[in-house]
Amino acid sequence: MTQTNKTPESKVESLFNKIAPNYDKMNSLISLGNHQRWRKIAMQRLEVQPGNFAIDLCCGTGDWTISLAKAVGPAGQVVGLDFSKEMLKIADEKIKAAGVADRVTLVEGDAMHLPFDDNKFDVATIGFGLRNVPDADQVLREMVRVVRTNGKIACLETSQPTNPAIKLGWSAYFKTVPVMAKLAVDKYREYHYLQRTTKQFVSAEKLAQMFEDAGMHNVTYRTFTFGAAALHLGRA
Repeated sequence: MTQTNKTPESKVESLFNKIAPNYDKMNSLISLGNHQRWRKIAMQRLEVQPGNFAIDLCCGTGDWTISLAKAVGPAGQVVGLDFSKEMLKIADEKIKAAGVADRVTLVEGDAMHLPFDDNKFDVATIGFGLRNVPDADQVLREMVRVVRTNGKIACLETSQPTNPAIKLGWSAYFKTVPVMAKLAVDKYREYHYLQRTTKQFVSAEKLAQMFEDAGMHNVTYRTFTFGAAALHLGRA
């Protein structure tokens, strides 16, 4: 087991319920707007097809869920799963506004224990959620289990820059995140947690190995913004 997050699940769930109304605003602020570009590149690499059946784990406020829904089209289906009721409420509103509610089902659930049969989905994604679960290995195994043979799996997550100078600068920047959160949305303690999980999460190289250990093949990854984030792709 790779214990990526030692904070009790109940506390993490409570935290995300609290920050849900400001989550999108803070995501853009912390990533300097880059998270949208990273997700766009991820979608290009995934090559989701019309009619596909996809699942988006730790879907949060639904941005990646919506991108998947647009890609699968009216003939496809997307499940967005998250453990935060408040996040799902916002996701539901955004999905309706995007005009894709006809092909999206939102599920309140645990990414480590997916309530779905084996070999059900063509595509599985998780964006900025893997570092928040107690057992990232278990989540990856569950993604492999529910995806059909040779189906696509993607993870977009914060990472650790390898260049010493960049790493030092990135670390210094992330120390300011709780302060930014305090000034912007008055949520210092909650974003101190997110800053800590970002700093403690595994390297891109380690995560690639975890993909393979979970049973994936054709595992590749690329980093963004000098290693501040990474996109990992694999096949079930």
